[in-house]
Amino acid sequence: MPHSLTPRDKGNLPALSAQPLIRLDAYVADDGSTVVNGHLLAMGGTRPPNEAILDAVAMFARTLGTPVAATVIDRSVRQVARLRVHPDGSSRTIGEEEDLPPGRERTTAEEKAFPPLARVERIIQHAQREELHAAFVLAAALREHLTLRRGAEDELSLEARAIEAYLAYRRGDYTTSTGLALTVARIRCGSDLHRAVPEVARATAAWQRLRDEAQVATRGQELLHMWERLSVAGLLREPSHHAMAQTVRARIERGSPYAGTPAPAAALTAAQVQVAPEDTPLAPTRRGLRRFTRRGSRSDG
Repeated sequence: MPHSLTPRDKGNLPALSAQPLIRLDAYVADDGSTVVNGHLLAMGGTRPPNEAILDAVAMFARTLGTPVAATVIDRSVRQVARLRVHPDGSSRTIGEEEDLPPGRERTTAEEKAFPPLARVERIIQHAQREELHAAFVLAAALREHLTLRRGAEDELSLEARAIEAYLAYRRGDYTTSTGLALTVARIRCGSDLHRAVPEVARATAAWQRLRDEAQVATRGQELLHMWERLSVAGLLREPSHHAMAQTVRARIERGSPYAGTPAPAAALTAAQVQVAPEDTPLAPTRRGLRRFTRRGSRSDG
């Protein structure tokens, strides 16, 4: 079951030493699933994600007795918003000039409040309970925020993306898994060929499950190029890696239809499969955007 946010649970409270403002983050997935500080909100009914986020952040502000800042990545509208929410429930969007300056100071303040590794542990717990949707959405939220703060090539961002790719595979969403895993492999190939080998293998495992022949061809060509580069560097030391490289080459050369084992019963239908979003900069919201602007209407009780 999705976890609802409980600010009075000390495990959910941000560190009070994260100055100058308590810094939270939120994420809205394409399907409307909403995450605040690494917790998937139980939405209920048709409650809009922006209202759920404002309510959750206001609960923190009232509990802590201080204004709270929040960064919201909303994939449903492809925007990033920065908010300031007060204990009375009032909120407004703020610009870069009103917030912490970009760069290491902001990153440190955000991650000091809620360390990424604690979020990874929560994702693993969901996955172990077979709560794969929750685990996948939380992994996507973590990857998106780490990429926004640190960049796609940062070590933590890469690890979060690899976890997201694995969970997409577990869900039977092989298109998303292949796209995510290929990004990790691509970055590793550009920075550390030795560490690229297992990543290319993971991307190949997901690619072998693809049914769409256009995806098979385009993704396969990139995989083949990666395997050839690793081979030239003398890094294909495991028989399984040689076999994978040969499998990619053979499938591309014969242009054969999907030839893997049947997808598991829990796999997504073709209509549910989505391509993983690219790491293109999201548009910042306009200051005063109404969906994140609210007048105070609550007491501090």
